[in-house]
Amino acid sequence: MTLIFYDDYLIFLKGESILTENKYQLEELSEFALEIVRKAGQKALTYYGKGQPDTKFDEGLITEGELSLMEFFQDELNSRFPDYQVFRGALEDSEYTHGDKRYLWIFDPLDGVTNVQAGIPIWGTSLALVENFWPVCGVIYLPATGDEFQAIAGRETLRGDTVINTALLDNISNVSVLLTYSRFHQQYHTTFPGKIRNMGCTTAHICYVAQGRADAAIIANESYQGLAAARVIIESAGGKIYKMDGTEFFLNEYLDGGRISEHLLVTTPGIINQVLKTLKKIA
Repeated sequence: MTLIFYDDYLIFLKGESILTENKYQLEELSEFALEIVRKAGQKALTYYGKGQPDTKFDEGLITEGELSLMEFFQDELNSRFPDYQVFRGALEDSEYTHGDKRYLWIFDPLDGVTNVQAGIPIWGTSLALVENFWPVCGVIYLPATGDEFQAIAGRETLRGDTVINTALLDNISNVSVLLTYSRFHQQYHTTFPGKIRNMGCTTAHICYVAQGRADAAIIANESYQGLAAARVIIESAGGKIYKMDGTEFFLNEYLDGGRISEHLLVTTPGIINQVLKTLKKIA
């Protein structure tokens, strides 16, 4: 068992030592990630609200947008960190490595694509970095609202320049907010005492829980790529991603690119049991 230090906390991993050189490198990488999502978000705005008015989902527009943004990201990465790897739907090499190749970027150009093409402002662009399978940093940018969320693992989560923390939540009430996915009411009976809403963007939902705007979020039909940055954001803010039986969910089990078929609950340790008691899966 090897002790690995990331700035001011310890991580225990099996295998060889994987040491981040110093905190300044982490800060440089996080700044690069934020710079990239800002630029990508501004480019994404050129597709915002441009869907065909007579089409419920303009697949052509979204495909064009995602390909354009992925190309932009790859060009930017090649100019700054040419030896860093990019996640392309699955991780092919599962061996620990040294040097720049130990870093893997996970870029999700558009989350909330229905909102993008329809001109609804809740959608985002995200970027995460892992070092030999361990999350290092995550950034999420909602271009239409201007919201920025960022976290370096083991430190605080920021919305803009403000520290956010969701761990103080210890009770749900009639003013609580539960964020859900589109078919939630077809699949669950609920006695949740507060408001139940669907904003149409998983990463935004998770950021709102991290910020304390929402008490919990139930997410569905997600992927490693879609959750990589949000995982760092919510955990640094004091929350967690759980399975619906209350056990902890481990995102790294999906590095092979497989779709996450089970529903997940994003909330804090203080209220998870209260939230779960209000939910009953429809057989």
